[in-house]
Amino acid sequence: MRFTHRAETFPVNTPAAAQIFTVVLSQGPLTRLELARRAGLSPAAVTKAVRPLIEAGYLVEDADEEARPALGRPANLVRVDGGRALFLGIKVTGDEIIGVLTDLCCRIRAARHVPLTDRDLKVVLAATADVVQELLVEADGLGVGVLGLGIAVSGDVDRGAGVVRYSPFLEWRDVPLAELAATTTGLPVTVDNDVRALTVAEQWFGAGAGLSDFAVVTVGAGIGCGLVVHGKVVAGAHGVAGEIGHVTVDPAGPLCHCGNRGCVEAIAGDAAILRRIRETTGVDVPDTASAVRLARRGVPGAREAYARAGEAIGRGIATVANLLGPERVIISGEGLAAHDLFAEQIRDAFAAAAFGSAAQCDVQTRPLPFEEWARGAAATAIQSFIRADTQGAP
Repeated sequence: MRFTHRAETFPVNTPAAAQIFTVVLSQGPLTRLELARRAGLSPAAVTKAVRPLIEAGYLVEDADEEARPALGRPANLVRVDGGRALFLGIKVTGDEIIGVLTDLCCRIRAARHVPLTDRDLKVVLAATADVVQELLVEADGLGVGVLGLGIAVSGDVDRGAGVVRYSPFLEWRDVPLAELAATTTGLPVTVDNDVRALTVAEQWFGAGAGLSDFAVVTVGAGIGCGLVVHGKVVAGAHGVAGEIGHVTVDPAGPLCHCGNRGCVEAIAGDAAILRRIRETTGVDVPDTASAVRLARRGVPGAREAYARAGEAIGRGIATVANLLGPERVIISGEGLAAHDLFAEQIRDAFAAAAFGSAAQCDVQTRPLPFEEWARGAAATAIQSFIRADTQGAP
């Protein structure tokens, strides 16, 4: 099944225009003078880039009455018209598809959750198509075109090629997902690793806006890390930069599914915590919600498992801080539902392991609803649209 959509490209395909628009999108509204300063461009270059974006309706100017000088007209603030375009984001997990419809400022306008009964590629594509169709109906009601679709999955993802190289949760290898999804939906498609997608959302629309260097650490089924270095999300030469989950913090620790011992994920991932609680308490805890309840009731083995997880996460974050010196580390993910059980251990382990001024890194916890993973996927679609690097379009 193919869907109709409004084909449209970003009106000014130059690096300067993309840079200026991105600055306004993530840090605006701004005066043209302030925009020039933050973008590191001349006022003339800003004016040249802004004019066609205003004419196309992507930017608007509003008078800033508070900035009125003693004589003359008030300064004008340039801002993005979020309602100018819509985008879709899809997060595929092992048992669910989460879809969101966002505006150009990545504000969620509608969301859908659909259970997955099978991880077979054809089943996932069909379920994705159903979610896309539902969200396109929502978009029709808003009378605005959908200009791109982002899909986020865990694992080794080559965004440039639009290929999922390996996703352990989905048991996929070398899947050309961008091409297949574009054929199915008729939309330009961007495919990226879920943690990197969440990092893009934080960089442009969240706690990383305006920062040149920061990291996003996600806690839950796995332990992930997205890195922003000198303003760019880093994937590395082989697409696995930021694999904090497989940093060894205890060489004598439990065996990790990667084959090594004492990885952060082998101690602090959901499955590792459940396994530890079963070993130390003899209680057959079926899921993380049960584990959290045990720990909050004060069961020693359960509390110890979470404390141990917090220590491993803190050491992993310290490794990131020592290597890259980020201004901020944002801790997020579904595992933060149990944040009260290990926050102190994260802070203490980080402080103990961070070297010198790396300890000054601002470590923030940012619990986010699960739709934020899909919103991250939408953010990658917005990014591709602006930077004209979308792959997989039919």
